Amino acid sequence: MWVQIWERLLEQHRGKTFGVIAGVVLGIIYLIFGLFHMLIFVLIVYTGYYIGKKLDRNEPVFPAEDTWRRLMDKWRLFR
Repeated sequence: MWVQIWERLLEQHRGKTFGVIAGVVLGIIYLIFGLFHMLIFVLIVYTGYYIGKKLDRNEPVFPAEDTWRRLMDKWRLFR
């Protein structure tokens, strides 16, 4: 049963699955070696999920072109 669940997760949600696993591993490392801050742990897990979701959709993780275009449009007002 568990094998089927993992196979299905890896087939349909590979990026999100690896993102959450990476987030949990990094979060546990943070909890063991750092101070106990649950909000930081949740932030790390969510960041892994978010990056994995972007990779599943074949979207750029950080949309550099869109960000650059927005910044340039705002600064053009001062020219």
